[in-house]
Amino acid sequence: MFAAALVVAGTPSPAAAAGSAMDALAGAAQAGDLDVMTFNLRYASNSTPNSWTQRRPAMRTLLTTERPDLIGTQEGLLAQLRDIEGDLGSGYDYIGAGREGGIRGEFMAVFYDTTRLEAQTYGHYWLSDTPAVPGSNTWGGGSIRMVTWVRFLHRATGRQFYAVNTHLDNVSEYARQRAAQLIRSRLAALTPVLPIVLTGDFNSPAGSSSYVHTLLAGQSGLADTWNTAGVRGPAYGTYHNYQALVANGPRIDWVLASEGVTARATLTNTYRRGSQYPSDHLPVQVRLRLP
Repeated sequence: MFAAALVVAGTPSPAAAAGSAMDALAGAAQAGDLDVMTFNLRYASNSTPNSWTQRRPAMRTLLTTERPDLIGTQEGLLAQLRDIEGDLGSGYDYIGAGREGGIRGEFMAVFYDTTRLEAQTYGHYWLSDTPAVPGSNTWGGGSIRMVTWVRFLHRATGRQFYAVNTHLDNVSEYARQRAAQLIRSRLAALTPVLPIVLTGDFNSPAGSSSYVHTLLAGQSGLADTWNTAGVRGPAYGTYHNYQALVANGPRIDWVLASEGVTARATLTNTYRRGSQYPSDHLPVQVRLRLP
């Protein structure tokens, strides 16, 4: 679905006026750059501390300061996604479906800057033996899992690419293995053949010897952009659960890219508003250049 844009009035925060973390690391973006973020939003909840009402101002400041061209999100619920869309403003849209089917359950929503990217076609599939069946879960995973993909035109360069976004299971290694196999086969079948950017919460530490990482990054022609980037910010574990950050901790949120896509810079964004983090995950950002 293409969500209708909603504008929320407001004034820029001091953090927004100060400039983005990516620009501070890598300099101002060039016309041919593609700024990508993967972000597990933590689903909207009324439970305190860290309810969505408490977290939303921090999320708004982070996203409106960074303003990535593309944001692969996980766990967002429909009303939460509409809040984020409104906070980002009329220059953004999103594509997504609820993992339980229709608008029910968590989305793998892909947000994008409509002034920089044009969505040409898109689709969804479920990580199961019946990928066309919404809500299907046949591998013993703790939750329904799915993929949302979009073929985009990068307006500045005229180049096309696929954005693919997912969230693998947090309970079952077997479900993660089967999901990785299905994603790999689906990526190989995409036509026309174009560059691929794969974002997600993979619930597996990047750089480990896990089967999932080997399958996705080692055997599919995809590379972990954290490893290939020309410039990197400090590394932190991306799942912090609102606790103290762990330097060089497990990075379970990845941005992978196909051969020929250049990663110019990458970082884990540690922004918080006072003591309030936007989510229980840190977003990972990367500045790419399409081949």
